[in-house]
Amino acid sequence: MKRKVYVAGVGMIPFAKPGMSESYDKMGAAATRLALEDAGVEYDKVEQAYASFIYGDTCSGQRALYEVGLSGIPIFNVNNACASGSSAIYLARQAIESGVADIALAVGFEQMVPGALGAVFNDRPSTAGRFVEATDAVLGESDLPLALRIFGGAGWDHMKRYGTPLESFAKVRAKASRHAARNPLAVFRKEVTADEVMADQVIWPGVMTRLMACPPTCGAAAAILCSEEAANKYGLDKRVWIAGQAMTTDAADTFEGGDLRRVVGYGMAQRAANALYEATGVGPDDIDVVELHDCFAHNELVVYEALGLCPEGGAAKFIDDGDNSYGGRYVVNPSGGLLSKGHPIGATGLAQCFELTQQLRGAADARQVEGARVALQHNLGVGGACVVTMYRS
Repeated sequence: MKRKVYVAGVGMIPFAKPGMSESYDKMGAAATRLALEDAGVEYDKVEQAYASFIYGDTCSGQRALYEVGLSGIPIFNVNNACASGSSAIYLARQAIESGVADIALAVGFEQMVPGALGAVFNDRPSTAGRFVEATDAVLGESDLPLALRIFGGAGWDHMKRYGTPLESFAKVRAKASRHAARNPLAVFRKEVTADEVMADQVIWPGVMTRLMACPPTCGAAAAILCSEEAANKYGLDKRVWIAGQAMTTDAADTFEGGDLRRVVGYGMAQRAANALYEATGVGPDDIDVVELHDCFAHNELVVYEALGLCPEGGAAKFIDDGDNSYGGRYVVNPSGGLLSKGHPIGATGLAQCFELTQQLRGAADARQVEGARVALQHNLGVGGACVVTMYRS
């Protein structure tokens, strides 16, 4: 029998630009301590830990958690591209749900460098090779950075299919800045208008300006998950629980048909969301608040449709109607999202969990979504993996 899994505690440190943070081990340890303090539990009660990062040597999770304690517990290092943080949550949830553990920790951290993402190992086949081939088959070869090209290509595809104007992506970025202005943990808190986004440096004519891309960021976040038995035994917080979770990887549709939206995970997100809705009996109309993977404004727009928040081809109208912000149908990325809060890759999924837990507790201060009871999280990694999680209070 599956057991109910609660989010007993969350912790997050302020995100920072590369070169302006502490080292990854200090950040990971700090976020873990905050989550333990929030849960009101000592580290020696944690039975398993899952540490998420992608830019780090082997056993970076141990290096960070040894700063917190030397308890001898199993520590698993998780690298699943930009979905690493939610993958860590997924594994911790499974351990508790199955009865293997009663209290588990998921922590994510990243110490990044300035500039576009790049491969570390250039003497072997790239894990992104098939994605590059699928993109080049439609757009031709280019010297643009890989992530920009793939996600920009998805936006280009949407524009071509549905006549979506470039201004729609600018409005997504402007919305992110308005939300981040209320978040003291976000790296970029300056509000920008859609006109300012449009007037920013052009990095792909007709497709993208610089402000439509998220910045490289350093940071860490963590969550303590527990069973009902542990919550009752130690008096832990039971206000927020994981109602369901689905994880998918790429299927044939990613690489077939020349659909660049699918190259960046449209199909993965759609399948994960539909599986989650079916398993929980809760659909898009029941959701109050969403944290989704807006590494580029283009991806946020595409994901609206993949998650069923609006009809396929209806994202531009969804944005124009204000249905992605306060006063609309949903509040999407109240944290400011990756575009403004920042994207320290290993920490991103845990930072989304932090935000949604605070929202469901009614503790998000100026960002609070009134009456939030059902929250949806979408965390994507090209390569690929997609994790969609539903939290309830």
